[in-house]
Parts: sequence; C-alpha cells; structure tokens
Amino acid sequence: MLGILYLVFAISLILLIIRQLWIYNRKQIKNVCIVVLGDLGRSPRMQYHALSFAKEGFDVDFIGYPGSSPLQEIQDNPRVTIHYLRPPPPLENTLSTFLHYVIKVLWQSVTLLYCLFSKRISNYIFIQNPPAIPTIPICWFYGILSQAKFMIDWHNYAHSLMALSLTKEHTLVKVAKFIETFYGTKAQCNFCVTKAMKEDLRKEWHIEAQVVYDRPANNFKSISLKDKHEFLLELSKKYEVFRGSTENSTIFTESTKEGINLLPKRPGFIVSSTSWTEDEDFSILINALQEYENACNIENAALPDLLCVITGKGPLKEFYTSVIKLKRWNHVTIIMPWLENEEYPKLLASADLGICLHTSSSGLDLPMKVVDMFGCGLPVCAYSFACLSELVKHDENGYVFSNDKELAAHLQSWFFQFPDNESQEMIREKFQKELHKFQEIRWHTNWSLNVLPCFC
Repeated sequence: MLGILYLVFAISLILLIIRQLWIYNRKQIKNVCIVVLGDLGRSPRMQYHALSFAKEGFDVDFIGYPGSSPLQEIQDNPRVTIHYLRPPPPLENTLSTFLHYVIKVLWQSVTLLYCLFSKRISNYIFIQNPPAIPTIPICWFYGILSQAKFMIDWHNYAHSLMALSLTKEHTLVKVAKFIETFYGTKAQCNFCVTKAMKEDLRKEWHIEAQVVYDRPANNFKSISLKDKHEFLLELSKKYEVFRGSTENSTIFTESTKEGINLLPKRPGFIVSSTSWTEDEDFSILINALQEYENACNIENAALPDLLCVITGKGPLKEFYTSVIKLKRWNHVTIIMPWLENEEYPKLLASADLGICLHTSSSGLDLPMKVVDMFGCGLPVCAYSFACLSELVKHDENGYVFSNDKELAAHLQSWFFQFPDNESQEMIREKFQKELHKFQEIRWHTNWSLNVLPCFC
C-alpha cells in the first residue's frame, strides 16, 4: 500500500515538473500566428505587422490566401513562414447567395482549423478584422484550446462592409454583426486604426482598443529627380504613353549634358489606387476628369494635359474600364497599369497629385493609400468622410472633396498655369513641409511604441 502511495506521489511530481517545464518553455517561445482571411499580398498592414514581429525576434506564421505576391522582404525573411489556405470552390453562380455563403464559411472554417492545428505552437494568435466570419470565432476557439493569447486588429467592421452589397436589414448582415460583436469582445488585446474607431468600440461594444495609426514603410519615400527619370524611362518601355520625343526622355523628364531636367511643358500627373470595391465610387473621378477636359477646351484655359494612372485590381474594375473606354478625350488620358510591389512607391513619388476615393463603410477607418502617398511626399485630394481629418487636414497637407464638382475645382486650381504658377507653388511648399513632418515617423517606430509592449 505504501509503495502504491509512493508511486502515485512520484508520478504526480513528474507530471507537475513536466507541466512547469512546458509552461516555462512556452514563455521562452516567441511565436505569433497572424491570420488574414484574404489575399496576403493585398494586406499591407498585416504584412508590416509580420515584418515588425520578425525584426523583434518573433517567429511568425502568416496565414492567408494566395493571389498578389507578398512583399519580397516577407518572402525572404527566415523568421516568417507563409501558410496558404486553399480558396473555396467558385459556386456563387450555381447556388443562392445564402447557400453559397454557408458553404463558403464551412469550407473556410475547416481549412483554417486544419492549418492552425498543423503548424507549430503559437503563443499569440493575431487576426485582422474584417473579415469576421469565420476568422474571429475559429481563432478564439484555437486560442482556448492552445492557450494562445487572442488578439484582434480592427481595420473596419465586417457587417458594415457586407451591408454595402446587401442591406443593413439583411439576415446575413444581422448574423455577421452578432458574431462579430459577441466573439470580438473575447479578444484579450485589441488594436484599431483611428481614435474614432477606438471610441466606437468602447461605446458600442465595451471593447478597449489601442490606436495604431497606419504609417508608411521605409520604401515609401521621396526620390530624386534622377531616380524619377530612370523609373519613368523603364515604365515607358512597357507603356507607350510615358515615352518622350527622344530615346532618353519621357513625357515628364529629359536627360541632357547638364543633367536630368523636368520638361518645362509637360502634362500634369495624377495617380490613384483602388481595390475596385463598393466603398470607392470612381464615377466621381471620371466625372471630374470630364469637367477638366471641358475646361481644357475653353480658349486660354491655361491648363496642361493630364495623365491619370489608376492601379489595383478588384470586382468592379471591368465595369469602370468599359466606362472609361467610351470616353473620347483629347486632353485627359487614363491608364490602369499593373505594377510590381517595388514599382508602386516610385510611381507615387513621381506624381504631382494623389487622388483617394475611399469612403469607409463604417466611417471609422482611414485609407492606407493616403498614408503611402504622404510617405512619398505626394499631396492628396481625398473624399471627405467622418474621421478623415485624423489624417488629411484640408488646406494644410492636402484637399478634401465631397462630390465630383469639388474634385474638378481642385484639379483645375492645382494645375492652373502648371508648372509656372508661383502662388500655387507656395501652396505646394506648404503641403510639403507638413508631409516632411509626417514622414519622420515610420511604421516600425510607431509599432514599437504601440504594439510591441502588448507582446512582451
């Protein structure tokens, strides 16, 4: 009998030691799992999170769908392991909306669970919202079973995005809101993108979140005139619209014995990027460009021709492409090139003005495309909504507009007598001073102050 007691005591002691060693080892492991139930290459903020974690010595499992290529820094980083999920079967044309949605969620739940439990153990499970379903409940469930700390980075609200294509009263939207609200409150740590969202989360859902503003990565920066010329010269090999009158020139720049010069008579250069979704109404830009074209046809208009470059891909691209093809403009040209990750920052840094049509389904998030433009020293015309003033301050670092008429007026004012309007040049210099201040704080510096302390 005494021997049995000794055996039970010994086994209990061994199990206790194993448990304590397991807990100790988990504390020494710095593994974080980042989940994006979307195209990893089109999730810049979560890619920046992954790189910052890796820079601080964490091993990162990065889960999401294939599509656009992630940043080369992520692909080459030995601390980051990418896990691609298998996309759901395309059944939207053969099933009802409700049935297709149910099958899609079931597929995503099974594939995400399998991926989470087949990878290495994580101390932290860090997810992007939206999408909320099934990401939030599945990752919460994984956190419970694996004792991983469950954290959410709130970019927007999933139910408000769904309401754009359905309605607020649609059953799916109501279900999505309930799940997002119920499971969202179970996160042990929350981050969000604006002060307005922080207040809304606190007021409506009793969630305390840390504001982490988007900041530009180091590759989004101003570039020299020489670098602009070389980039535009390379671009002209793929897109004829950039070609100049000589072999070593573009429509904006030329190379002479004295060096690189901007052409004294050149078109204005505007750029916009988009995901071609319902929360960006590109008819506003098209109508504003039509107004600009009309103004150019007036005698002594003193307006240059305009080149508008729109980058990105998404569900509404074909629709707007067909609309643009119907235009027969003489002074405005629109192109929609495909750019590599390393080309996009150079494009922004080479332009004269950025255009942002992001409207925000919730009115609580900010457009990262503007952050990138500011990082490159590019002033912006942005569509006005509730919390935009947290980023774009009208007549201080850019302009805001509420309709196509206001955007057309800004374009005509910005490019009046371009590039020799001295009063307009003073406004550009004022904007540049503000943008230089913005450029001083980069992503990782901001991340280290606001995110890293929660993981130490």
